[in-house]
Parts: sequence; structure tokens; C-alpha cells
Amino acid sequence: MEEVELVVAHNERATLRVGDVFLKVDADQARTDIEVEAMALAPVPTPEVLWRKPPVLALAALPGTALGRLGEPSTASPAAWAAAGAAVRRLHDAPLPPWPGRSVDELASGLDDECAWLLANDVLPADLVTRNRRIAGRALRPWTPAFIHGDLQVAHIFVAGDEVTGVIDWSEASRGDALFDLAVLTLGHQEHLGDVLAGYGTDVDLDVIRAWWSLRSLLAVRWLIEHGFDPNSPGCEFDVLRSQL
Repeated sequence: MEEVELVVAHNERATLRVGDVFLKVDADQARTDIEVEAMALAPVPTPEVLWRKPPVLALAALPGTALGRLGEPSTASPAAWAAAGAAVRRLHDAPLPPWPGRSVDELASGLDDECAWLLANDVLPADLVTRNRRIAGRALRPWTPAFIHGDLQVAHIFVAGDEVTGVIDWSEASRGDALFDLAVLTLGHQEHLGDVLAGYGTDVDLDVIRAWWSLRSLLAVRWLIEHGFDPNSPGCEFDVLRSQL
């Protein structure tokens, strides 16, 4: 019997590792539907689907290691970060998936709700929330939809040496703003933005990426707290918001 490792668990989903197999258990099978279809459509390496017996999805482990972790310095080379940028560009250039993503109006409404919650519960100083809310507004503009991963955390890209071996966790994939993926990838790792963009290979609006850093962090705080994670850990969401001042 292989040792069972609990990778992540909260009241929406859990991921276990048993040897070279990851078992994902999700309360919402619609998310799993999207994950499986997005992996089939994406023009980048993804985990092999071994089997699916709802609510469990079994995926083969990817070779290599994560590009980094939020709150920890990345040991990956600049070339590995550039390779990640090139992989993201291939995704963004691919045909759109058939399902939509969040609209500007939905994001704006969610941002208003989360900022109100942060202030009402004294989670963060009012000036910090207000300043980041103002910065975040730059992301709320019309964009040309792209095939986005939707949760492209640095831990979701695996590399071996300077090569991308795969991208995991596709349940948030949709049509959306390409700069959102670039912002999530470099959240807390702003020093690697230049490497990512070198691989991405086209000019982007850096102010919009910074706006997405604020927007992503403000939207995430309540969910993180309610699911047992600490956004005030060094290098995580609170530090990202403070760095915008």
C-alpha cells in the first residue's frame, strides 16, 4: 500500500496523492467537467486522466517540480520562468473554450462586496483597502477574450530544468483576460515578471497586471480565511496588497 499524502483539503474539495496518482475529490462536478475538458483542449502539457468515478478524478503525477510557491522564493531559473511565459502564450493563442468566464460587471460587483466585507470586519486598514480598490479598477475594462487557465498560481506550473512539463488544476479555465493569468502567475513573485514576459513574447500593459495583483488579492482574502488559509503569511496576499502602496 502506497503512503497517502493529503495535498490540500477544505470543504469544497480535497486532493490526495497515492504514489504517482493524484485523487481529486470535488463537491461540484461541474468544476471537474471543466477541468477534464480544458485539459483536453489546452495546447500545453497537462496531467494524464487515468480514470474518473464521480466525485473522484484520478490524474497521473507530472514530472519535475512546481515553478514556485506563494510566500516562498522560487529556485527556478529565469529560463524556466520564460518557458512558463511561452506556455501561457500558447494557451492564450488557442481557440476559445465553449464556456464563458466572469464578466467585467461580475468582477466589479464581487470587488465591491469583498472590499465592504474587509472594511466591515476590520480585516485590513481602510487606507490599504481603498488604495488597492482604486488600483484594481484599472483591470475592469473591456478585453479581447483569450483561453485562460483562470487560476494560474505559480504552484500550478511544473518544470524540469528549464522546460515546462505540465500545468495542473484547470477547474477555473474559461474565456477571460490574458493579463489575469500573467498576474496570477507572478503574484508575490513580481521580480520574475520580466522573465515571464520575455517568454510570452509580446508587449503588455504593466499597469493592468499590477491592477490584477490588487484585484486578485482583494477577492481572495475572505475565501482564504473561511477555508483555513492565512493570507497574512509572509509573501502572500496581504504582503501583495501592502506592496502596492
